[in-house]
Amino acid sequence: MKIFLSLITTVVALACAAHAQQAAPSAEQIIGSAKMIAALQQSDLKGNMIKGSTKIPVVLFLRKENIQFQVWEANAWKAFHLRMNDTTCDLIEMIDKKETKFSVAKIANPIASTDLSYEDLAMRFFYWKNPILEGAERVGVHNCWKIRLNNPGQGGAYEVMYVWVHQKYGAFMKIEGFNRNGQILKRFEVTDVMNIGKDAKGTDIYTLKQMNVKTMDPANGRAASETKLIFDKPETVAPKGRR
Repeated sequence: MKIFLSLITTVVALACAAHAQQAAPSAEQIIGSAKMIAALQQSDLKGNMIKGSTKIPVVLFLRKENIQFQVWEANAWKAFHLRMNDTTCDLIEMIDKKETKFSVAKIANPIASTDLSYEDLAMRFFYWKNPILEGAERVGVHNCWKIRLNNPGQGGAYEVMYVWVHQKYGAFMKIEGFNRNGQILKRFEVTDVMNIGKDAKGTDIYTLKQMNVKTMDPANGRAASETKLIFDKPETVAPKGRR
């Protein structure tokens, strides 16, 4: 099983291809590039979730078979592991160095009163099978492929996710999540990325610097609140202390 960052994998980081694609690739290829995995799988992303005057530190780790993230809340780090396979997505909370399975019913809960839920921060929907390419659309000035992802029955808030992936760079630019009634619940918009060097082939590697996450009012489709997720330049050493 391949692993992605997200953002948080989404996460959340971004990887780019070195050249523009001349013809439409498959939906699997497009969503695979947006998972942004290998180049950052030993790096840590540290940053903040900012909502109004509230700033919540967050750390995202990529570790082989699972994604780990920590959130500073109530003067303590709360640590979680997200473990995924072909049929399940388990959220594990670390309490006193012991693993406790996090209820699937809580995956959609907001983290520290922000607009990001646990499934948002890990972007587990990138693992949903059988993505569908719905064509090409522009996001601002960017030419993107539009991908539909259907929830295979793994719980959470979303029934359908739409992901707009940059045709040239292979990075997602926008994500929208809808409930089982076809109403929009959340919108993710990438506003800034950062270059962190090159991979073994000499290809430039980009990772997420800022993404704005909006909770939408399903009744009218308008933004009800917003949280900014802003990361610092990632480190290439293993994290210390907070594990």
